[in-house]
Amino acid sequence: MASETDLKGHFLGIDLGGTNVKAGVVAADGTQVSRVSVPTQAAEGPETGLKNIFHAAETALSEAGLTPDDLPVIGLATPGTMDIPAGMLLDPPNLPGWVNVPIRERVAKHFGRPTILQNDANAAAYAEYWVGAGRNAGSMVMWTLGTGVGCGIIVRDMILQGEHSHGSECGHIIVQMDGGRRCDSGQYGTLEAYCSAKSLVRRCQEALASGRRSSQLESHLEDDDALTPVLIGKAAEAGDELADELIMETARILGVATVSLMHTIDPDIVLIGGAMTFGRGESPLGRRFLQRIKDETKVRAFPIPYQRTTVDFARLGGDAGFIGAAGCARQAWMSGKIESGV
Repeated sequence: MASETDLKGHFLGIDLGGTNVKAGVVAADGTQVSRVSVPTQAAEGPETGLKNIFHAAETALSEAGLTPDDLPVIGLATPGTMDIPAGMLLDPPNLPGWVNVPIRERVAKHFGRPTILQNDANAAAYAEYWVGAGRNAGSMVMWTLGTGVGCGIIVRDMILQGEHSHGSECGHIIVQMDGGRRCDSGQYGTLEAYCSAKSLVRRCQEALASGRRSSQLESHLEDDDALTPVLIGKAAEAGDELADELIMETARILGVATVSLMHTIDPDIVLIGGAMTFGRGESPLGRRFLQRIKDETKVRAFPIPYQRTTVDFARLGGDAGFIGAAGCARQAWMSGKIESGV
């Protein structure tokens, strides 16, 4: 078992996404040494995807001046559904056709190094806990707003992954019991059905189709590709009433879900990350989005959790996945719990 004082070296983190594979080498102190991103080509199946994983990882190692022999362990983050103890991808929605893929074993055998598998949202949360906005927290919740809604929960350096590898899947908690919207998982009334990027666009389309006026967005109603969260955000920044209303409603509902986790986990900090954060704290819209979340927690939470829980934006952006995967590898190495031999 390694300790903080004698832990040195580097860890390779790989973040498999439906669009891109990101890989990077991270030093034991959390310093990022290299970063590579290549297309996943997920639709071409797992064999093509695995070749791209290997290519991204090998390039990241080369840019860091390292070989696999220099690594004690590799960290791999993938989307669910998955069986983490078995190292299997079961049937991830954004990797269609990747059914029952022994992905941990494939990566471990290719590089000849033990490999740790983790859910991608959990890995991103662990990155923020390790070297990001949550680094001084004892416990943390992180929402990841993107195509869907991901979540990661860390308590005292432990990722809550659950007994069946589905822990922290809080994007699927129910926020509307009756007559709820349908999310892509097929469930109704979930947080993801209201607060994902897809949901924001759908709610905008429905509002426009019902006759709501928008000087900024009406011309894009018939073009599904043009109407995006970025465009809706720009419209809100330009003073468009409908766009602003939709974004603030997203924040309100996320605030409701945040209170549920505050009352369940009682964390030190709740972070908001992912692609749909409207410029984060660097933009007036991002600051208003965050404040709307906080306002909702104030109304609904017990006073002490509200007063003592920080709600803020995450810091690491799109690099959080591979940094967190490397961090999970480091954590496993320190604990001596390397269960995925080669």
